[in-house]
Amino acid sequence: MCHVSLLAPIHDYVDSLVHASARRDVLTAARHRTFIAARLLGGLIMLAAFPLALALRGVPTAIEAMFFGWFILPILIAWYLSRTGRFVRASMLSSLAFAGLAGAVASQSGGIASFAAIWLVLVPFEAALSASRPVVVVAAGTALGTAGLLLLLGVAGVLPEPFPEPATAFSAMGIGSAALYATGLALAAESLARTDRRVQSVGEARYWLLARNMTDIIARHGRNGSVLFVSPAAEPVIGVAEAELIGHGLFDRVHVADRPAYLTALADAARDAAGRSVEFRLRRGPLEPGGAYGADFIWIEMRCRPLDGQPGGNREVVSVMRDVTERKLQQQALESAHAEAERASAAKGRFLATMSHELRTPLNAIIGFSDMLMNGDALNIGPARRREYAQLINDSGQHLLAVVNGILDMSRIEMGRFEITPEPFLLAAVVRNCCDLLVLRAREAGIDLVVRNGEGIGEIVADKRAVKQILLNLLVNAIKFTESGGRVTVATEAERGFVRLTVEDTGVGIDEAHIPHLGDPFFQVRGSYDRPHDGTGLGLSIVKGLLELHGGTMEIVSRRHEGTRISVRLPMDCQNGGRREDAKVAPIASTSVATDVRMKKSA
Repeated sequence: MCHVSLLAPIHDYVDSLVHASARRDVLTAARHRTFIAARLLGGLIMLAAFPLALALRGVPTAIEAMFFGWFILPILIAWYLSRTGRFVRASMLSSLAFAGLAGAVASQSGGIASFAAIWLVLVPFEAALSASRPVVVVAAGTALGTAGLLLLLGVAGVLPEPFPEPATAFSAMGIGSAALYATGLALAAESLARTDRRVQSVGEARYWLLARNMTDIIARHGRNGSVLFVSPAAEPVIGVAEAELIGHGLFDRVHVADRPAYLTALADAARDAAGRSVEFRLRRGPLEPGGAYGADFIWIEMRCRPLDGQPGGNREVVSVMRDVTERKLQQQALESAHAEAERASAAKGRFLATMSHELRTPLNAIIGFSDMLMNGDALNIGPARRREYAQLINDSGQHLLAVVNGILDMSRIEMGRFEITPEPFLLAAVVRNCCDLLVLRAREAGIDLVVRNGEGIGEIVADKRAVKQILLNLLVNAIKFTESGGRVTVATEAERGFVRLTVEDTGVGIDEAHIPHLGDPFFQVRGSYDRPHDGTGLGLSIVKGLLELHGGTMEIVSRRHEGTRISVRLPMDCQNGGRREDAKVAPIASTSVATDVRMKKSA
């Protein structure tokens, strides 16, 4: 602990000499720090040893003076790196200085056979610490060039003679110093390697921390689209372990219809070296036996790009995937709401067009005939004609009242303000009353109106006025869309706790595509197979709303030119949701058995 505290000021001082541009990366800063510390330490030690050499050996020789003086260069090179941050250039200068020192000493102590020549071997090793190929090449070239120059000068006889035999101490010193310097280089290399491993470990830990806590899935895809790596976020999103997605496990879970888009995005990213984005459905959870798919699919958005540092062609691809199911559902809801708004707008247009016709026609009749009655004396209108005009005005007023009542009823039903008043009554009597009201209209249209009451139907508990309105709306529609010579049949039958009321006609029928829209407010079927009729399109909407208030249902079966059958199913006791235990089902004489009453057009 004390040892560390003593070295801390030295470490801090050396760290302060590192250039600011090198502090952005831990490993780069470590290389700068090692370079500067080694040059400063070596230079200062040799300069500090110079007075000791003077004391022991007296006046130094030229070689000794050159040797000690040369160590000023490492200090200057360290200062240059500290001020500029140019590591490659400083490393080259250091290699040149080292090779120059070794060559100069060797040239004065025997040439290639000198004790200093062995230092040339260390020049490339020192340059290797820079992790720069150009520096190593320059250092190796300088060392070889210096050795070759010493060899040529020795052959030419230009160099002085080697030291005499007692001078072998210099050889031992040269070899020892070279070994110590090589040891220093090895320790520096090991320190840099340890720093590199630590940096990598910290980086991997950081990336794993991000990968484990990100909700997005990170995957690496091979050249054939297979998954080479997938982050742990896949398990909570897809519902399976990462190992099950390796290889083609992810592809096997992509919806069959979305597989072409999935593979195309990966292939385009690998080929074009550009980012791609795609959305696809992915099977969540383990595959069922046999690879079958269930209905548990989620929507995935995948953004992919090629892996950096790879040659062109089919590169590996990195993708980031996230669950966008909620966003897709919101988008679908918005699209549905938009479509519903467009339908509502179209219905509004149809409603305005229909209302303009339904209101203008009777109002014109009322105004016109009332004007004629007001000017009856001038027009010589007799009593019989006055009564006829009054009847037409009354009919038009009744029609207007029916239209307004229908709109008000539909409005109250949609707003939930329509209240029913259940009471016991005989269904057969209501059926007979409704048919009596419309028999004249059916007779004028040349249509047979047939009533068939089933057995076992006595009293039911429901809103009598609402049931009557249901039946009248169904009968009016049936008569309206049945040609002369046709037939409209009303039938009742008892079911377990329910009663079924059916109105069937032999009219023009309805396209199957239009049947799902029957019951929508203001919807009217208009086509080449039927003729224009009056009406607001609210009849079946009111029927549907009244049935829902009673807990009943409606079924429509129709085909063009073959007629329509509408069946409504009502509880016998709408208060209790079914048949009452104390309901009286005693038969009535005229309706206890199945009857077939024809109201002929000749009646």
